[in-house]
Amino acid sequence: MKRSSKSQKQQHVDLQRYVPAFLTWISNKLSRGASQHYLRVHGVGIETWRLLVLLAVEGALTAQHASKVIGMDKASVSRCFKSMQADGLITMSLDDADGRLRIATLTKQGRKIHDDILGIALERERVLLSVLKPQEQEVLISLLTKLHENLHQVEVATTDYVKRNFKNKTKVSS
Repeated sequence: MKRSSKSQKQQHVDLQRYVPAFLTWISNKLSRGASQHYLRVHGVGIETWRLLVLLAVEGALTAQHASKVIGMDKASVSRCFKSMQADGLITMSLDDADGRLRIATLTKQGRKIHDDILGIALERERVLLSVLKPQEQEVLISLLTKLHENLHQVEVATTDYVKRNFKNKTKVSS
């Protein structure tokens, strides 16, 4: 097998500057650490916590809406809702306007667990951001908001790129 000559430059991701990697690593590490604490204190994992937060903010929601906001797969949200209902954290009811939609709402127990865990979550955020000055924290939040709002365009551009550069090469995963 012939080795590549030095003139052929290998392309690779510069992990010191690749923003998606940093965001993924930070998110994974934050989620894993938080989940360990939330499980230890209340037996609640990170997916349940995310839904508790959204329910505390919105009051009631469907699996489809939760999926859109959080970015979790709708089937995962539905499974999590079933588990949360079995644990007494939420109640499920049918939507008055559309009887096919199931609406989740927090129970008193779900609200108490949310409130207990909230202190842990806010302390983790406080320490994470403590290396930034208040002005830097505001800039970070502003930049993250812009990136979040641009995710749709990222998907559109990626779809176009794949269509142009990988014609007849897309695989269907099982």
